[in-house]
Amino acid sequence: MRASRASATRELILTAAERLFAEHGVFAVSNRQVSEAAEQGNNTAVGYHFGTKADLVRAIARKHSGQIEEIRQRMVAEIGDDGDLRAWLACLVRPTTEHLADLGNPTWYGRFAAQVTTDPTLRQIMYEESLSSPSLVRITAAINGLLPDMPDEVRAERRDMSRQLMVHMVAERERALADGTPTPRSSWRDTADGLIDALVGLWLAPVSTG
Repeated sequence: MRASRASATRELILTAAERLFAEHGVFAVSNRQVSEAAEQGNNTAVGYHFGTKADLVRAIARKHSGQIEEIRQRMVAEIGDDGDLRAWLACLVRPTTEHLADLGNPTWYGRFAAQVTTDPTLRQIMYEESLSSPSLVRITAAINGLLPDMPDEVRAERRDMSRQLMVHMVAERERALADGTPTPRSSWRDTADGLIDALVGLWLAPVSTG
């Protein structure tokens, strides 16, 4: 009974923190505010269940990354060894958009990820979670294999560009849905299509030789 109650409390805190961090930024939100939003009378509940704010951020990231990784592993397995660049880039984009579509509206993970990845003290948490993903390692290797002549520094730059584009376009659509404002694409699936189109163009763009 105590274990199940603690688990329920942790879930309430995670949900409240994700929403508040997404809407206001991580360091603009106090543990007291998270506790109150989670309807916890004890203002030390956040620290008791999660430790530091960085630990709480990591817990939120892991809550979603596990489900996203399952989708991505399925997609990678379906491609096998025959995927073209578009197919591999789809494996980067669609797991997140599919996950958000499954959650229904409103969601906060897209905006949460954008807040965290733009914070110099916390973004490493998101990167570490990504680097631990076997499917992302496989996708990176496949893209590298399809573009063998691309200089390493350009490859690294375009990975950064791709990450920024995906994170912030997803966050912008999520924000528009939460606010009830018009969106360029009618669904998360269509949003993924547009992102994949843009990423294909980004990766195939000519490289200036200076």
